[in-house]
Amino acid sequence: MATLRRALLRLHQTLTLTPPRSHIGSISRFSSDRGSLDVDLSDEESKRRLHNRLLYRSRQRGFLELDLILGSWVEENIRSLDELHIRALMDVLDLENPDLWKWLTGQEQPPEAVNDNPVFTAVQSRVMGNLNSHAAPETRANPGQPWVRGWDDKRGQEGGPKYGNQ
Repeated sequence: MATLRRALLRLHQTLTLTPPRSHIGSISRFSSDRGSLDVDLSDEESKRRLHNRLLYRSRQRGFLELDLILGSWVEENIRSLDELHIRALMDVLDLENPDLWKWLTGQEQPPEAVNDNPVFTAVQSRVMGNLNSHAAPETRANPGQPWVRGWDDKRGQEGGPKYGNQ
């Protein structure tokens, strides 16, 4: 349903010839299917409000793993982001949860436009670093393969892992 809604919004924007993003001085207007958000970095109060909104959006996605990953990354980095990186963060926050999860964990290759996003790249390198340091490669599926299978469905079989539920 969300995909259909987004497609209709894009069609409407195309027909009305209104660009989805416009840039006026230090204020940028972002449009998404969740509404629009003004990015005003001109004073401290505006920055504080914007940072709080982005922090809330990153923590309240409805997908626990992404809430934890994005919420902690945004909390640690939001104060150091310039306007360009804030735009990149908003683009990442507009992505669909299942796709974003697969791209961040290396289950699927992200599209080039997403892969070129500096915020996505930073978050993905953090996620992959954590995966590589805390999870043995044999407990994970190869990229492009289903990652989560049934409980112990491969353990004890030839070619299956010796430990874990993968």
